[in-house]
Amino acid sequence: MITHLLAPNPGPMTLSGTNTWLIGEPGRVVVVDPGPEDAAHRRAIIDAAGGASLIIATHRHHDHTEGIAALADHFGCPVRAADPTLCRDGDRLVDGEVINSSGVELKVLATPGHTDDSICLVVHSAGALLSGDTILGRGTSVIAHPDGNLTDYLASLDRIADVLAAEHLRRILPGHGPEITDPAGVVAAYRQHRLDRLEQVRSALAAGAVGAEEIVAAVYEGLDPALVPAAMQSVRAQLEHLGEGTTP
Repeated sequence: MITHLLAPNPGPMTLSGTNTWLIGEPGRVVVVDPGPEDAAHRRAIIDAAGGASLIIATHRHHDHTEGIAALADHFGCPVRAADPTLCRDGDRLVDGEVINSSGVELKVLATPGHTDDSICLVVHSAGALLSGDTILGRGTSVIAHPDGNLTDYLASLDRIADVLAAEHLRRILPGHGPEITDPAGVVAAYRQHRLDRLEQVRSALAAGAVGAEEIVAAVYEGLDPALVPAAMQSVRAQLEHLGEGTTP
C-alpha cells in the first residue's frame, strides 16, 4: 500500500509541492520525504500513517527534509538517508541494500546527479520506483553545480532505465509532480533532453558565449526570471561535464 500526501509548498522549483510517500499498512509505515517543516502537513502524515517504523530521505534538499526532526520525535523511529548527517538512530543507506520494514521490501538505488546523495527506492510489490528529484512528474530535474553533477546524472538515468526493465517496474512516483505511468519513455526523454541541451551549450560556446550568464541568455531564451539562478547552476554543471570549467 502506497499513500501520497502533497505538502503545501508549491513554487517554481517544487511544482505543486513536495510529495510525501507512505509505504506499508497504517500503523507501521515507512515515510519517504517528510517535506518542509509545516504543522498541517505533519499532522496529515501522522493521521494517515498512524505510526511509522522508519523515515527515509531521498536527498538532502530542505523541501524534503525540514520536517524530519519533528516527525521522528513524534513517531520515535529512526531516520535513514545516503547523507549520514540526516540519519538518526540508523545507518546511512547503501547502494543495493534491501530494507524490510512494515512488511514491505524496499531496494536502495544510488542515483547521484541531482545531488551527490540522491537515491531512488524500488518497491517491487507495487511495481514502482520512488525517484525523489532525480526524475520529476513534470518538467526536468535541475542539476545544480556543485552538488549536482551531470556526468553522474546521465549515468544514473542509464542505471534507472536498466532497473525499470529488469525489475518490470510500471510507474515512477516522483518527489514533485504527478505519478509517471510511462517510466521507460520518460527516462529516455530525460536523457535526450540533457544531450540536446549539451549540444545547445556547445553551439553557444562556439558562437562566442563566455561564462554561465551569457550561455543562459543564449540557450534559455525567454526563461522566467525566477528560474535564472537554477539555469545558471545547470549551465555550470554542463560546462563541467564538457570539460570547460565552471567560469561564473
